[in-house]
Amino acid sequence: MLKRFFIVLSICSLASCVPNKDLVYLQGKPIAKKDIYKLNNQPYRLQVNDVLSIDIKAKDENSVALFKKTNALNQGSNAQDAAMLLQSGYSINRHGNIRLPYIGEMNVLGFTTKEVRLKLEEALLDYLKSKEDFFVTVRLAGIRFTILGEVNDPGTKVINQNSVNIIEAIANSGDITVTGNRKKVELWRNTPSGKKKYTIDLTQATAFDSEVYFVQPNDLIYVIPLKQKAWGTGTTGLQSLTTIISVFTLVTSTILLVRNL
Repeated sequence: MLKRFFIVLSICSLASCVPNKDLVYLQGKPIAKKDIYKLNNQPYRLQVNDVLSIDIKAKDENSVALFKKTNALNQGSNAQDAAMLLQSGYSINRHGNIRLPYIGEMNVLGFTTKEVRLKLEEALLDYLKSKEDFFVTVRLAGIRFTILGEVNDPGTKVINQNSVNIIEAIANSGDITVTGNRKKVELWRNTPSGKKKYTIDLTQATAFDSEVYFVQPNDLIYVIPLKQKAWGTGTTGLQSLTTIISVFTLVTSTILLVRNL
Protein backbone atom coordinates (compact mmCIF):
# COMPACT_ATOMS: atom_id res chain seq x y z
CA MET A 1 0.00 0.00 0.00
CA LEU A 2 2.77 2.39 1.00
CA LYS A 3 4.68 1.53 -2.17
CA ARG A 4 1.66 2.36 -4.32
CA PHE A 5 1.22 5.63 -2.48
CA PHE A 6 4.76 6.75 -3.26
CA ILE A 7 4.35 5.71 -6.91
CA VAL A 8 1.21 7.86 -7.18
CA LEU A 9 3.01 10.76 -5.49
CA SER A 10 5.94 10.50 -7.90
CA ILE A 11 3.66 10.46 -10.95
CA CYS A 12 1.65 13.47 -9.68
CA SER A 13 4.77 15.49 -8.86
CA LEU A 14 6.30 14.84 -12.28
CA ALA A 15 3.07 15.68 -14.07
CA SER A 16 2.56 18.95 -12.19
CA CYS A 17 6.07 20.41 -12.38
CA VAL A 18 7.32 22.47 -15.36
CA PRO A 19 9.48 20.37 -17.77
CA ASN A 20 12.94 21.72 -18.52
CA LYS A 21 12.23 21.76 -22.29
CA ASP A 22 9.47 24.33 -21.62
CA LEU A 23 11.98 26.69 -19.97
CA VAL A 24 14.83 26.71 -22.52
CA TYR A 25 14.74 29.43 -25.20
CA LEU A 26 15.41 29.01 -28.95
CA GLN A 27 15.90 25.25 -29.24
CA GLY A 28 16.79 23.72 -32.61
CA LYS A 29 17.91 25.51 -35.75
CA PRO A 30 16.14 28.46 -37.39
CA ILE A 31 14.82 28.02 -40.91
CA ALA A 32 15.50 31.08 -43.05
CA LYS A 33 12.38 32.29 -44.84
CA LYS A 34 12.85 34.93 -47.51
CA ASP A 35 9.33 36.32 -47.17
CA ILE A 36 9.67 36.75 -43.38
CA TYR A 37 13.15 38.28 -43.77
CA LYS A 38 11.77 40.76 -46.29
CA LEU A 39 8.80 41.56 -44.02
CA ASN A 40 11.03 42.17 -40.99
CA ASN A 41 13.30 44.46 -43.00
CA GLN A 42 10.59 46.67 -44.47
CA PRO A 43 10.73 50.29 -43.26
CA TYR A 44 8.43 50.94 -40.31
CA ARG A 45 5.48 53.26 -41.03
CA LEU A 46 4.57 55.72 -38.33
CA GLN A 47 1.49 55.37 -36.15
CA VAL A 48 -0.45 57.56 -33.73
CA ASN A 49 1.40 58.02 -30.38
CA ASP A 50 4.82 57.32 -31.91
CA VAL A 51 7.47 59.83 -30.86
CA LEU A 52 10.00 61.20 -33.34
CA SER A 53 13.43 62.58 -32.59
CA ILE A 54 14.21 65.36 -35.07
CA ASP A 55 17.60 67.03 -35.20
CA ILE A 56 18.48 69.93 -37.53
CA LYS A 57 22.08 71.02 -37.91
CA ALA A 58 23.73 73.77 -39.93
CA LYS A 59 27.04 75.57 -40.27
CA ASP A 60 25.30 78.56 -38.79
CA GLU A 61 23.40 77.04 -35.87
CA ASN A 62 21.55 80.30 -35.26
CA SER A 63 19.80 79.89 -38.62
CA VAL A 64 18.11 76.64 -37.51
CA ALA A 65 17.83 77.25 -33.77
CA LEU A 66 14.21 78.41 -34.10
CA PHE A 67 13.16 75.04 -35.53
CA LYS A 68 14.73 72.90 -32.82
CA LYS A 69 13.62 71.54 -29.47
CA THR A 70 16.09 71.07 -26.63
CA ASN A 71 17.35 67.51 -26.91
CA ALA A 72 17.17 65.93 -23.48
CA LEU A 73 17.19 62.25 -24.41
CA ASN A 74 19.42 60.22 -22.09
CA GLN A 75 19.60 56.66 -20.89
CA GLY A 76 17.72 56.19 -17.63
CA SER A 77 14.82 54.34 -16.12
CA ASN A 78 11.80 53.57 -18.26
CA ALA A 79 9.76 56.21 -16.45
CA GLN A 80 12.47 58.82 -17.05
CA ASP A 81 12.85 57.74 -20.68
CA ALA A 82 9.11 58.07 -21.32
CA ALA A 83 9.05 61.55 -19.78
CA MET A 84 12.09 62.65 -21.78
CA LEU A 85 10.60 61.33 -25.01
CA LEU A 86 7.48 63.42 -24.53
CA GLN A 87 9.51 66.50 -23.57
CA SER A 88 12.17 66.45 -26.29
CA GLY A 89 10.50 64.41 -29.04
CA TYR A 90 7.62 65.09 -31.39
CA SER A 91 4.58 62.99 -30.50
CA ILE A 92 2.19 62.03 -33.32
CA ASN A 93 -1.33 63.08 -32.31
CA ARG A 94 -4.59 61.28 -33.08
CA HIS A 95 -4.86 63.16 -36.37
CA GLY A 96 -1.45 61.83 -37.47
CA ASN A 97 0.30 65.20 -37.13
CA ILE A 98 3.38 66.53 -35.39
CA ARG A 99 3.73 70.21 -34.54
CA LEU A 100 7.05 71.88 -35.30
CA PRO A 101 8.20 75.40 -34.32
CA TYR A 102 7.32 77.93 -37.05
CA ILE A 103 6.56 75.19 -39.59
CA GLY A 104 3.38 74.20 -37.75
CA GLU A 105 1.32 71.03 -38.26
CA MET A 106 2.83 68.33 -40.47
CA ASN A 107 1.05 65.06 -41.25
CA VAL A 108 3.36 62.05 -40.88
CA LEU A 109 0.91 59.18 -40.33
CA GLY A 110 1.89 56.17 -42.43
CA PHE A 111 5.18 57.76 -43.51
CA THR A 112 8.63 56.24 -42.99
CA THR A 113 11.25 58.27 -41.12
CA LYS A 114 13.07 58.84 -44.43
CA GLU A 115 9.89 60.23 -46.01
CA VAL A 116 9.37 62.54 -43.02
CA ARG A 117 12.95 63.77 -43.38
CA LEU A 118 12.44 64.60 -47.06
CA LYS A 119 9.14 66.32 -46.29
CA LEU A 120 10.74 68.40 -43.52
CA GLU A 121 13.66 69.38 -45.76
CA GLU A 122 11.19 70.73 -48.34
CA ALA A 123 9.36 72.70 -45.62
CA LEU A 124 12.62 74.22 -44.37
CA LEU A 125 13.40 75.58 -47.83
CA ASP A 126 10.71 78.21 -47.23
CA TYR A 127 13.02 79.67 -44.55
CA LEU A 128 16.53 78.65 -45.65
CA LYS A 129 18.25 79.17 -48.98
CA SER A 130 19.34 75.66 -49.95
CA LYS A 131 19.47 72.06 -48.69
CA GLU A 132 23.23 72.45 -48.53
CA ASP A 133 22.73 74.94 -45.68
CA PHE A 134 21.31 72.37 -43.23
CA PHE A 135 21.27 68.68 -42.34
CA VAL A 136 18.17 66.89 -40.99
CA THR A 137 18.03 63.63 -39.04
CA VAL A 138 14.69 61.94 -38.27
CA ARG A 139 14.39 58.73 -36.28
CA LEU A 140 12.09 57.02 -33.85
CA ALA A 141 12.81 58.27 -30.35
CA GLY A 142 13.02 54.77 -28.90
CA ILE A 143 10.67 51.79 -29.09
CA ARG A 144 7.73 52.03 -26.70
CA PHE A 145 5.80 48.83 -25.90
CA THR A 146 3.73 47.27 -23.11
CA ILE A 147 4.38 43.83 -21.63
CA LEU A 148 1.99 42.03 -19.26
CA GLY A 149 1.49 38.62 -17.71
CA GLU A 150 4.12 36.21 -16.44
CA VAL A 151 7.19 38.45 -16.49
CA ASN A 152 9.12 39.71 -13.49
CA ASP A 153 8.76 43.40 -14.36
CA PRO A 154 5.56 44.08 -16.36
CA GLY A 155 4.56 47.53 -17.58
CA THR A 156 5.11 50.03 -20.37
CA LYS A 157 8.75 50.13 -21.49
CA VAL A 158 10.86 52.42 -23.64
CA ILE A 159 14.09 51.12 -25.18
CA ASN A 160 16.26 53.78 -26.82
CA GLN A 161 17.19 51.79 -29.92
CA ASN A 162 16.18 51.93 -33.56
CA SER A 163 15.05 48.30 -33.44
CA VAL A 164 14.15 45.90 -30.62
CA ASN A 165 13.48 42.17 -30.89
CA ILE A 166 11.13 40.25 -28.62
CA ILE A 167 14.01 38.59 -26.72
CA GLU A 168 15.41 42.03 -25.84
CA ALA A 169 11.93 43.24 -24.85
CA ILE A 170 11.46 40.29 -22.48
CA ALA A 171 14.99 40.61 -21.07
CA ASN A 172 14.26 44.30 -20.41
CA SER A 173 11.20 43.16 -18.43
CA GLY A 174 13.08 40.86 -16.07
CA ASP A 175 12.58 37.65 -18.12
CA ILE A 176 9.58 35.30 -18.12
CA THR A 177 8.76 33.66 -14.78
CA VAL A 178 9.00 29.88 -14.37
CA THR A 179 5.20 29.64 -14.68
CA GLY A 180 5.09 31.69 -17.91
CA ASN A 181 4.23 29.92 -21.15
CA ARG A 182 7.21 30.46 -23.44
CA LYS A 183 5.55 28.38 -26.16
CA LYS A 184 2.61 30.72 -26.66
CA VAL A 185 3.71 34.32 -26.14
CA GLU A 186 1.00 36.59 -27.52
CA LEU A 187 1.69 39.86 -29.30
CA TRP A 188 -1.03 42.37 -30.20
CA ARG A 189 -0.20 44.85 -32.96
CA ASN A 190 -1.92 47.81 -34.62
CA THR A 191 -2.47 47.18 -38.33
CA PRO A 192 -4.38 49.15 -41.00
CA SER A 193 -7.25 46.67 -40.53
CA GLY A 194 -7.26 46.99 -36.73
CA LYS A 195 -5.69 45.09 -33.81
CA LYS A 196 -4.16 41.76 -34.77
CA LYS A 197 -2.97 38.98 -32.47
CA TYR A 198 0.13 36.89 -33.18
CA THR A 199 1.58 33.95 -31.27
CA ILE A 200 5.29 33.14 -31.08
CA ASP A 201 7.03 30.08 -29.60
CA LEU A 202 10.19 31.28 -27.88
CA THR A 203 11.36 27.76 -27.04
CA GLN A 204 12.10 27.15 -30.74
CA ALA A 205 14.85 28.74 -32.83
CA THR A 206 12.25 29.27 -35.55
CA ALA A 207 11.23 32.32 -33.50
CA PHE A 208 13.99 34.15 -35.39
CA ASP A 209 11.90 33.72 -38.54
CA SER A 210 8.66 35.02 -37.03
CA GLU A 211 7.04 38.11 -38.53
CA VAL A 212 6.77 39.50 -34.98
CA TYR A 213 10.34 38.71 -33.88
CA PHE A 214 11.01 42.46 -34.06
CA VAL A 215 8.86 44.57 -31.76
CA GLN A 216 7.16 47.65 -33.20
CA PRO A 217 6.14 50.79 -31.28
CA ASN A 218 2.86 50.39 -29.35
CA ASP A 219 2.98 46.58 -29.44
CA LEU A 220 1.37 44.73 -26.52
CA ILE A 221 3.16 41.56 -25.41
CA TYR A 222 1.26 39.16 -23.13
CA VAL A 223 2.89 36.09 -21.54
CA ILE A 224 0.11 33.70 -20.53
CA PRO A 225 0.52 31.46 -17.44
CA LEU A 226 1.08 27.71 -17.59
CA LYS A 227 -1.54 25.34 -16.17
CA GLN A 228 0.83 24.56 -13.30
CA LYS A 229 0.21 28.04 -11.90
CA ALA A 230 -3.57 27.56 -11.96
CA TRP A 231 -3.22 24.18 -10.26
CA GLY A 232 -0.99 25.71 -7.59
CA THR A 233 1.01 22.49 -7.28
CA GLY A 234 4.48 24.00 -7.69
CA THR A 235 6.93 24.57 -10.48
CA THR A 236 9.51 21.95 -9.53
CA GLY A 237 9.19 18.27 -8.62
CA LEU A 238 10.13 18.97 -4.99
CA GLN A 239 7.55 21.76 -4.65
CA SER A 240 4.86 19.56 -6.21
CA LEU A 241 5.74 16.62 -3.95
CA THR A 242 5.65 18.85 -0.86
CA THR A 243 2.23 20.20 -1.84
CA ILE A 244 0.80 16.73 -2.52
CA ILE A 245 2.15 15.35 0.77
CA SER A 246 0.63 18.30 2.64
CA VAL A 247 -2.76 17.69 1.02
CA PHE A 248 -2.55 13.95 1.71
CA THR A 249 -1.65 14.60 5.35
CA LEU A 250 -4.58 16.99 5.72
CA VAL A 251 -7.02 14.51 4.17
CA THR A 252 -5.71 11.61 6.28
CA SER A 253 -5.93 13.64 9.48
CA THR A 254 -9.49 14.68 8.66
CA ILE A 255 -10.56 11.08 8.01
CA LEU A 256 -9.01 9.88 11.29
CA LEU A 257 -10.70 12.66 13.24
CA VAL A 258 -14.08 11.83 11.69
CA ARG A 259 -13.69 8.10 12.52
CA ASN A 260 -12.79 8.86 16.15
CA LEU A 261 -15.90 11.01 16.70
